[in-house]
Formats: sequence, C-alpha cells, structure tokens
Amino acid sequence: MTMAYGDRVIQRDVSFGVRRGEIFVIMGGSGCGKSTLLRHLVGLKSPRKGRVFYGDTSLYSTSEERRKEIMKAFGVLYQSGALFSSMTLFENVALPLAQYSGLSKGEIRDLVAFKLSLVGLSGFENHYPSEISGGMKKRAGLARAMALDPEILFFDEPSAGLDPISARRLDDLILELRASLGTTIVVVTHELASIFAIGTDGIFLDADTRTLIASGSPKQMLESSEDSRVVAFLSRGQK
Repeated sequence: MTMAYGDRVIQRDVSFGVRRGEIFVIMGGSGCGKSTLLRHLVGLKSPRKGRVFYGDTSLYSTSEERRKEIMKAFGVLYQSGALFSSMTLFENVALPLAQYSGLSKGEIRDLVAFKLSLVGLSGFENHYPSEISGGMKKRAGLARAMALDPEILFFDEPSAGLDPISARRLDDLILELRASLGTTIVVVTHELASIFAIGTDGIFLDADTRTLIASGSPKQMLESSEDSRVVAFLSRGQK
C-alpha cells in the first residue's frame, strides 16, 4: 500500500497482516506516517495505491453498504479521548448505542454501566469530562470505543499526555481487555514502555526511506534487527 497527501508520498510499499487476538503495534519516529496509516485502516482515507483487506473484503473496493458494515466492527480511541465536553460519561458511552444498537433505554443503561465498570469508572457515570483526570478521560474514551463490542480496537497514541503511572494502568487495562474479551487491538505509539509491555506483533515505519523497514514482535525486532535505525529507536540509543 502507498499512502500520500497530494503529491507528497508518506509511505510506500507497506504490506503486513494482523492476526485475530493480537496486540499489533505500529511504531516509528515522529512524522513517519503512523497516524496516517491508522486513518487508512479505519476507513477514513483510501490508499493512493494498494488495498486494505478485512478477511476477503477490500475495504475501499466494496460497496458503501458493505464498507459501513465492516466499520461497525471497529472501535477507535483517539489521542484526546474525543469525549463530548457537554455530555456526562454516561451520555458519551450511550451515544453510539442509542444511534446504532436498537436497544431499549434500560438495556443501554445497563450496558453503559457494564462498560464503565470494565475500565474502572463505576460511580462516575454523571461526571463531565472536565471533572475527571486525563487518565480517566482515556479510560472513558475506551469505554465508548468498546460500546458496540467491536472486533477490532484501534488506539492512536493512547499514552499521550499521561503520567507514567496512568500510562501503565492503561497498558494493563488493554492487556486485560485482550485476555478477557479476545479483542484484536491495533496501537499507534512511540512510547517504548507501552510497546514492550503490550505489543505481541508489529511493524516499524521509517520517515527517511518512507517505507516499512522491520516487522515482528518488539522484542524480536530489538534482538535480531540488523537495521541501526530500528535498534536505536527500540533501545533509545543505548545499544
């Protein structure tokens, strides 16, 4: 797959697969195209060249109806959490359920309570985003991303703006969700602690060559890669 904005190529010849149940990490330095790749994967931007497959279906070549059906299986957590400031946490999580699930108000109420409990926010249903911490906002955003029981969860820099303790708690939560729900998780991050704590597979994008230069688990990349750029990134220059 080749990704571009106008005449500017961001990445070319990027090819990889994500297995069900993996925590797949998209890594690389600033400006290499990690978040742009995520936009291609979630249906927000079509590639300049190549295709994005979910199973046997090409996301951007299929019908609009089928594409929307596939995208309903996605949950996305953006850097900011993307919560609506004028809504309580309950209302934020309930919104996708009210729009797409067809559940009754009582069923939505029970499901929202369950999703908030999964991320450790029971009792905060009536709080507004401005009344909670940054880490709690990320967890609330995760509860909303999980509202429709997605098969795949996408995270864009989930630890951005968090202190180390909050970031570790979010990593632990991601691991718990994968273990308990079997959800496939795709994470864009440059945070080394998170990469090694949660990543089971992944790819490394290089900004200079504008292509994928390594793949595999983060530990495998660090131990066996012969590319100095990959080793320097994963060791922060200590090797």
